[in-house]
Amino acid sequence: MAEITCPKCHATFTISEEEYKSIRMQLRDQEFVTALHEREQAFEQSKLDAVKIAEAAVAKDLQQIISEKTAEISSLKAQLVTKTTENELAVKTAVAEKEKQIAGLAAQIKAAEEAKSAAVHEVVAQKETEIATLKAQIQTNKTEQDLAVQKAVAEKADELNQKVIEIEQLKGQLDSKAKEAELAQNNLKASYEQQLKFKDEEIERYKDFKAKQSTKMIGESLEVFCKNEFDKMRPVGFQNATFEKDNKISESGSKGDFIFRETEEGVEFISIMFEMKNEMDTTATKHKNEDFFKELDKDRREKKCEYAVLVTLLEPENDLYNNGIVDVSYKYEKMYVVRPQFFIPIITLLRNAARNSLKYRKELAVVQNQNIDITNFEEKLNGFKEKFDRDCRLADKNFEDAINDIDKTIKNLEKIKKELQLTVSHLKLADNKLQDITIKKLVRGNPTMAAKFAELKTETPDGE
Repeated sequence: MAEITCPKCHATFTISEEEYKSIRMQLRDQEFVTALHEREQAFEQSKLDAVKIAEAAVAKDLQQIISEKTAEISSLKAQLVTKTTENELAVKTAVAEKEKQIAGLAAQIKAAEEAKSAAVHEVVAQKETEIATLKAQIQTNKTEQDLAVQKAVAEKADELNQKVIEIEQLKGQLDSKAKEAELAQNNLKASYEQQLKFKDEEIERYKDFKAKQSTKMIGESLEVFCKNEFDKMRPVGFQNATFEKDNKISESGSKGDFIFRETEEGVEFISIMFEMKNEMDTTATKHKNEDFFKELDKDRREKKCEYAVLVTLLEPENDLYNNGIVDVSYKYEKMYVVRPQFFIPIITLLRNAARNSLKYRKELAVVQNQNIDITNFEEKLNGFKEKFDRDCRLADKNFEDAINDIDKTIKNLEKIKKELQLTVSHLKLADNKLQDITIKKLVRGNPTMAAKFAELKTETPDGE
């Protein structure tokens, strides 16, 4: 048994131990409910504070990221604009400089032409003046000569006999001169006969040279002969020329024997591809000169030579090749066939003909160099444009990559935001579930607790 005093009316009454335990249980349940409600309020407040703090942190991070990416974008744009401006300025400066150089060159050319024209006019005027002066002098001299003749005829008629004597003396001198001329003609004839004899001996020597050749020497002796002949003439007339073996095999697998080249002031004005052909009289299969024309023409073109010359001892009985230099350009362009004795004359002939065009070749070389300068300038300009375009493309790519990175960051932040929103939703669901907890639901299925709560609810008003 236990005594309990009411805190309001101070009445004392006695209850059993079971009733006492029941009351204590009720009091505990009430305290539990109160504490549970306080904890619910504290949890709700902490949940709201956590959500606010998370939202503020996310907003701050998002704002910072956006600010940084905006600053990077602005910096990239500024760099791109600066680089584009600098490149455009460099291009404009280079173009203006080249235009200025071209204008200066044009002005120099125009000034040179004007000076040349003025000089020509001045020379023509001077020559016309000299011609007029000479005509006047001739007229004056003619008049003076006429007067002198008349005076001489009038004054010196008595000297006619003396003049006749002088004429006779002149006739004697003329006869003497005629004899001297006849003697000189005889000497010249003898000299020509001597030269002709020398040529005949030289031809005989060539024939003997050919007859004495061995099988081993047959392919190289003619080349050695031509090389020696050229070396003899080099100090006299070919100081700036080269006559070298063609040792470079072309793509087709062939090559010539010798290549002659001559330059002046750095400009090559003639080049000749030489092929030397010879064979022994005892050779069973005789070759013709025409058999080698096609191969020689191909070698000339592949080695970029202007002329082709076949020096040959083939077809010794063919008068076409025995009478001098044979032009076969009707079959193959710029090709000639000669015997060894005409080796030096064909070089001299072609060299002298080519020298006449040297002036035009020099002018052509100058124009080609100018074209090369213009081509180099265009190539540099195109190279600059390509590099500039490549830099612009790289800048665009970097800009797009930065934008994509920003988009990815924004997507990540949105994902985090959705996850936080989902967390808030879960917290709200938990809060709703917590709010949904009542004494009635707690004691459902527990008749003892339900009875105690019901008894406490009914007895409390009476006790008061």
